[in-house]
Amino acid sequence: MSGDSRDGTKIESVRLGTGGPEVGAQGLGCMGMSFAYGPTDADEARATLERALELGVTLYDTADAYGNGANEEFLAPFVRAHRDEITLATKFALGIDPKEPAKRTITNDPGYLRKCVEGSLRRLAVERIDLYYLHRRDPKVPIEETVGAMAELVTEGKVAYLGLSEVTADELRAAHAVHPITALQSEWSLFSRDIERYVVPAAAELGVGIVPYSPLGRGFLTGAFVHADRELGADDFRRQQPRFTGENAAANAALLEPLRKIAEGRGATPGQVALAWVQQRAPLYGVAVVPIPGTRSRARVEENTAATRLILTESELGLLEPIASRVAGSRYADMTFTSAGRE
Repeated sequence: MSGDSRDGTKIESVRLGTGGPEVGAQGLGCMGMSFAYGPTDADEARATLERALELGVTLYDTADAYGNGANEEFLAPFVRAHRDEITLATKFALGIDPKEPAKRTITNDPGYLRKCVEGSLRRLAVERIDLYYLHRRDPKVPIEETVGAMAELVTEGKVAYLGLSEVTADELRAAHAVHPITALQSEWSLFSRDIERYVVPAAAELGVGIVPYSPLGRGFLTGAFVHADRELGADDFRRQQPRFTGENAAANAALLEPLRKIAEGRGATPGQVALAWVQQRAPLYGVAVVPIPGTRSRARVEENTAATRLILTESELGLLEPIASRVAGSRYADMTFTSAGRE
């Protein structure tokens, strides 16, 4: 791979799950454009959306929880301008307290679902959401009940495809038995490989595509920062994540040396190596994998999409293999709103 990430080459397309939409092999996580990662340049973020589309990115990911709907509103003009060119994904069920970003609530009941989908349709100014996710699972509500209600939205034409986020293999199977699940979204990166044990094989078995979020470890794998509590702004939620603070941060930064070594030898960046690793999970597991790295920079989206053309060797993959088992700290300060402990 050449070090030039700005050659304008479009990325390839893949089918996201059996019977799912055809999308670019890499999507775009839009959360940080208006939420969670501190101040943003709105004009540059809008330009990034356009540049991503030029490069073949067609899956755009948001959620009603991001800024209490503000992120959906931010995306609306872009969606309206390119409605037939993109696959729009949003989510429901997760509530984030703006005064306490680390505090979350999860609601899965059908009545709440109805309220959420109408709100998202209104904010996004669309008649149909292409891919609608259950953002987080409430074990107190049978998943069959929630997915049954989501399936009604498909029948009514308000939603085209259904997705789940942070569920177990058993929950995925139970949901898929009620209505076909097109995509499963969970954290998957060189730092987070929990889903490989049960969830990924189940998705492959059922023909469900996987959409890895935070494939760059929320930017940590790029080397952009080490100590979140020292280097990032007060309103950046990464300051609340155990992996990026205190002694954990320094220990985890030391794990990036193989990425830097490989990147230097390939004329690439550490971030591109990390993304290439995620993308190469697809042939390994026999499942569609469409990572959604988040960025609000045109230069970064050019760099990220160029990673789809980087194929790591077996030797390089071997150097990266031990990293996840050595990571210090959990993904979130509160893991109760993830699939951890339910598998």
